[in-house]
Amino acid sequence: MKPERVSSDSAPKAIGPYSQGIKAKGFVFCSGQIPINPNTGEIVSGSITDQTRQILSNIKAVLEAAGSSMDRVVKCTVFLKDMNDFSEMNAEYERWFSDIPPARAAVEVARLPKDASIEIEAIALS
Repeated sequence: MKPERVSSDSAPKAIGPYSQGIKAKGFVFCSGQIPINPNTGEIVSGSITDQTRQILSNIKAVLEAAGSSMDRVVKCTVFLKDMNDFSEMNAEYERWFSDIPPARAAVEVARLPKDASIEIEAIALS
């Protein structure tokens, strides 16, 4: 079975040679999302809560384009520019994954694309 590209106009267009998502062997692999508003193409200003909300909304759009949903996410990786933002990010993240939260890693990184403060990638069942 050949991997299938997933894309949504409700999520930011890829800013490089990659797909918003790939559907393969019963899974959806969502590329890392930074807090870009898909309507403006700009990074959402404001708190890490606002930025986390935008990212998870973008991931939701990609998952829905693949025929999946947030409640089918099995693994996320969160990349934070500053681990001091962890608690605030975590509070918003929990609102999106309250029933059965996916496995997750969260790491602090030196720099992210477009100097974003946060990036999240996800893997879900298709």
